[in-house]
Amino acid sequence: MDIIKTIAQELGLKDEQVEKTVALIDEGNTIPFIARYRKEVTGSLDDTTLRTLEERLIYLRKFNERRDEISKLIDEQGKLTDEITHALSNAKTLVELEDIYRPYKPKRKTRASVAREKGLEPLALAIMEQRDSYEPSIEEMAKEFISDAEGKEVKSAEDAIQGAMDIIAEDISDSAEIRKALRESAFENGEIVTVKSKDEPSVYEGYYEYREAVKKIPSHRILAVNRGEKEEFLKVSLEVNEASQLAIISSRIITNEKSPAVKIIMDTIKDSYERLIFPSLEREIRSDLFDNACEGALKVFTENLRNLLLVSPLKGKTVLGYDPGFRTGCKLAVVDKTGKVLDTAVIYPTEPRKDIAGSRRVVLNLIRKYGIDVVAIGNGTASRESELFIAETIKECDGVKYAIVNEAGASVYSASKAGAEEFPDFDVTERSAVSIARRLQDPLAELVKIEPKAIGVGQYQHDMKPARLDEALGGVVEDCVNSVGVDVNTASYSLLSYISGISTAAAKNIVAYREENGEFKSRSQLLKVPKIGNKAFEQCAGFLRVTNSKEILDNTGVHPESYEITKNLLDKFDFTKEDVKAGDINTLRFKVTKYGMKRVCDELGCGEPTLLDIIGELEKPGRDIRDSAPAPVLRADVLDIKDLKPDMLLKGTVRNVVDFGAFVDIGVHHDGLLHISEMSESFVKRASDIVSVGDVIEVRVKSVDLQKCRIALSRKNMAVVSD
Repeated sequence: MDIIKTIAQELGLKDEQVEKTVALIDEGNTIPFIARYRKEVTGSLDDTTLRTLEERLIYLRKFNERRDEISKLIDEQGKLTDEITHALSNAKTLVELEDIYRPYKPKRKTRASVAREKGLEPLALAIMEQRDSYEPSIEEMAKEFISDAEGKEVKSAEDAIQGAMDIIAEDISDSAEIRKALRESAFENGEIVTVKSKDEPSVYEGYYEYREAVKKIPSHRILAVNRGEKEEFLKVSLEVNEASQLAIISSRIITNEKSPAVKIIMDTIKDSYERLIFPSLEREIRSDLFDNACEGALKVFTENLRNLLLVSPLKGKTVLGYDPGFRTGCKLAVVDKTGKVLDTAVIYPTEPRKDIAGSRRVVLNLIRKYGIDVVAIGNGTASRESELFIAETIKECDGVKYAIVNEAGASVYSASKAGAEEFPDFDVTERSAVSIARRLQDPLAELVKIEPKAIGVGQYQHDMKPARLDEALGGVVEDCVNSVGVDVNTASYSLLSYISGISTAAAKNIVAYREENGEFKSRSQLLKVPKIGNKAFEQCAGFLRVTNSKEILDNTGVHPESYEITKNLLDKFDFTKEDVKAGDINTLRFKVTKYGMKRVCDELGCGEPTLLDIIGELEKPGRDIRDSAPAPVLRADVLDIKDLKPDMLLKGTVRNVVDFGAFVDIGVHHDGLLHISEMSESFVKRASDIVSVGDVIEVRVKSVDLQKCRIALSRKNMAVVSD
């Protein structure tokens, strides 16, 4: 298989484009570095396409290795033919390769292998000749194989025929052509069927008597029924019309319908299908469905995670982090504008103590002492009670608002090694309060400290393959961190470790060097840090910001390798670095365009993508791409689910997007479901095409179920209601 051509065809790219990109990957360049600083080479491929390309490259290389290995293994048996070589060359998937190898794969002891040891293969071959007539008859021929030899006992003609049937059945089962045809038919015509295995209520009641076509069942239902089966509430099976499957086999096996051997062969086909083929076919199809469902859910998860990480930070605000609780109280942490912890406290406004007055004094004292702007309340246990308490308390403080913060994963961070290293003198709940506050201030910087799958914006993530999940989510975090950039003088080692080219050890070395020598004064100073060599510096430098450097470009996304080009660009159009610092460079793009983009590139010795990126960075040095995202919703009053009425219009924040819709925080503690069918007046294929995590949207209350605390939302008929 020509890997370059295959990837180019799959992704709709040019062969040369793929070839050059693969070369960059093989040279040890990271995806963020290639996406940002090698656009001329790749044709400006984005990080998502590059990661897909890299995944396919790894898969296809493994595919080629396995194909060569199978070819070698068959050749060692002296059975490699031109036909097999051709089949291996034309195989497109690993499943097809394994089907070709199946007849030659060493097997454990089977009924067929036992029959072969007894010398019954000639009888099987004679039956498969499907002669017009047999003289002597098949039964008479079978008597010739009766034997009492040790290890080769054949007691009767019936036993001999059964042994021959076992050999034929295994040969049928090993046929790559037959297996492929049956697999395609099962995918096209089969159904997934579920029935209850426990006579008790559960979240899987909708699947207690359920069936759906294999080709139509969506990813989230596959993952749901698999979990129901794992938790022993469901029995799940594949149903395919057996008669049609047997017809597929017989059309390829029966060559003479008038032969006396046909009845034996038809019985053998049925046995082969029921005993050997269907069980493995069912496993394969369910495995394929699971793999496809995982990839679908993973795509949703990665999109959600990317959007969550790129939510607009709440800059320049002092925040009171509030970790709600009952018996152990509510933990508070005051965090200043830079994320530094100024104070901590514990209050007991909830049951069992319910010390409202004492708790209010503590909160008001902290607000006035530190000039707190916003209270960030975690959405876990006792969140509703805490929200009511805070909303009432801040009425005495002009301008102070509160926000509900998704605390998924906060406890994971609090109990982690990273949490203990950052706050060795804090207990677990105090660390949670700090994390909740910082999530509001800078979601990206805080969430990178938590295992991505614990962040809570996925769908059935705990049912997916852990290695694949970690790989995909890690890639998303890496892309987000590098697209935003990191201040090398304030970033934690957790954040630094996601920067292109920086290992965890190197990240810790950067922090240690910073603590020992003070702030970095320039990007080039990074070369003094252990484990940051020339290659690592090349990969990471453009993504690290040094805000107080004398070199203004150190606080931009311009890579050091382009500093000379940038200087020449400024000189050419009579600008200085001081102009860049002062933000007085708005006419640069116009001047370059007027002069001629290609002409400028030729004279500076760079490509157009690089030149455009440099101009963009010079126009907004130190910019944060997240600033254009919707700001967090801050509240002053509490809305109760009992206050909701049909057709009420509310503003909410999208918390999670799944296959069937989106969950929206409308400020009543219970997220409402905006079903995919209610997202638009027109048909919506994917919820993520309409909304993203972090979006602030207006919705209409469709219905409220107070007993089950379920809120159905809609974006249909909005104009009618608002009128």
